[in-house]
Amino acid sequence: MRALLAIIRRDLLLVMRRKSEVLTALFFFVVVTSLFPLGIGADAALLRKIAPGVIWVAALLATLLGLHRMFAADYQDGALEQMALSPQPMVLLVAGKIIAHWMVCGLPLVLLAPIIGIQFDLDANSLSVLMATLLLGTPVLSLLGSIGAALTLGVRGGSVLMSLLILPLYIPVLIFGAGAVYANSVGLDISGHFSLLSALLILALAFVPWVSAAAVKIAIE
Repeated sequence: MRALLAIIRRDLLLVMRRKSEVLTALFFFVVVTSLFPLGIGADAALLRKIAPGVIWVAALLATLLGLHRMFAADYQDGALEQMALSPQPMVLLVAGKIIAHWMVCGLPLVLLAPIIGIQFDLDANSLSVLMATLLLGTPVLSLLGSIGAALTLGVRGGSVLMSLLILPLYIPVLIFGAGAVYANSVGLDISGHFSLLSALLILALAFVPWVSAAAVKIAIE
């Protein structure tokens, strides 16, 4: 547990030295979601209808922007090799990097969601559902994204290849996350959407760190 916390703290300190990279993803999320109300106009009913899809797609793409940095810098300076040689389990170190990525790229999106939702005329109940779905879904995005980031380490054009590998895996999260907000807005039951998002999160937590750790070891070797 001490090693896990050390990796999280280390990655967060490194991010604080490169604030522009983090702000780029957040700025992208805010700008993309803000352009839709400006372009569509003052049709409140239409804005409420498209809000779940627009916000979730923007969150997905903003998370994708920071994925290539999850392992790349440590791979280039040899830190990943040192981690692989340490007595600590590689899966624990990879899990720490995934958590740090979510805290930097996923958690801010959850906190910004109510402000963005107000632009789409979402009520308080819809905003709470939106935040809950992002809180469940963004960790899955970071977890699944770590597989692509690990598989494309050291590959020329790895960012493009990573996007092609990861985007199909993101589709269920996008469907259930945006679907829950839309279902709530029209008065339908949303428990099924939350159950499926929770199941995806549990499965990702159980298997993805092991897969990502194995992919990192293959890239190092």
